[in-house]
Amino acid sequence: MKKSSFQTDVLPLKDKLFRLALRITLNPAEAEDVVQDTMLRVWNRREQWEQLDSIEAFCFTICRNLSLDKVRRMSRQEQTLDESYVPADHSYTSNPEEQAVQRDRVKLVRQLVNRLPEKQRTVMQLRDIEGKSYRDIAEIMGITEEQVKVNIFRARQTIKKEFKQQEEYGL
Repeated sequence: MKKSSFQTDVLPLKDKLFRLALRITLNPAEAEDVVQDTMLRVWNRREQWEQLDSIEAFCFTICRNLSLDKVRRMSRQEQTLDESYVPADHSYTSNPEEQAVQRDRVKLVRQLVNRLPEKQRTVMQLRDIEGKSYRDIAEIMGITEEQVKVNIFRARQTIKKEFKQQEEYGL
């Protein structure tokens, strides 16, 4: 176990933590709050860092748990989640019509991902966006590697099936 530093080991994770929190909360403002709370909790537990195998997994676990807590609180207050947030994508097609079609497809995929159960959304975010290994995801989420693989498979199958239906039959 190596000596960890907040500036070199924790701060660089803020963008990845934000993406995970956003994928779970579906709300940019709430995701920012979650990341800030995560950073505070990680800092307040700095005495434990040397006992950890992975400071990154520790950070992701805290972020995921705080995000889930935030969603539960929001649903108890019967607030609706903000689904209007769609970051700008960078399309490389030259035709404006093709760019519009591509943007619509990306938006559709994001909507489909956002409809997935929380566990499937989270494993997809960690695996496909953050590039985490199955082992790391299992550690972060507190499940087995086999469960990670099953959740990723089911999520991808659901998105593929629903995307195909939407593309063939329209909204």
